[in-house]
Amino acid sequence: MSPRVAGAVLAAGESRRLGHPKQLARHRGETLASLAAQCVVRSRATHTGAVVGARADAVSATLRHLPVEIVPNPDWARGMATSIRVAVAWAEQQHSDALLLVLCDQPRLTTAHLDRLISAFERTGVPAASYYAEKCAVPALFPRALFPALATLEGDSGARRLLNDGRVVTQVPWPDGEFDVDTSDSERELTP
Repeated sequence: MSPRVAGAVLAAGESRRLGHPKQLARHRGETLASLAAQCVVRSRATHTGAVVGARADAVSATLRHLPVEIVPNPDWARGMATSIRVAVAWAEQQHSDALLLVLCDQPRLTTAHLDRLISAFERTGVPAASYYAEKCAVPALFPRALFPALATLEGDSGARRLLNDGRVVTQVPWPDGEFDVDTSDSERELTP
């Protein structure tokens, strides 16, 4: 039987470096939040959620056309770790075997890449992470056994620490992961 995978798009931050919420930046006629959510919806994940915080109403409005559960993060201003904790709690409510964490600032994300992560987890049973810039990073899939570790993250610390702390992780190469939208220069590379 295939594992139950909860796919969570982390779309709660205020994007301080960019100066406005990157999840609302547009690429190919869609918001980055919507593009990421579409990839998860089309993947082999069993359910899709979007963790929202800053500009929650506007972000949620761009996702209404998708079968995505809106997962509010009231503590979003305290850093990315709070969104990961909210995603873990949501995945547990869904009785998921694994949690797939996806950012909304990687416009080159594809459903095929997410499915490769899910397949790698099915084969090995260990975390599966995107591998780019000589490190493991998100998107990444975490088995239920790591939910408690994810729930202990603090501040702006993402899940990368858990992927690069010496534990066994299946690396799924994804060179396109190096491009993300964090500055106005990178935003200019988007296609409206």
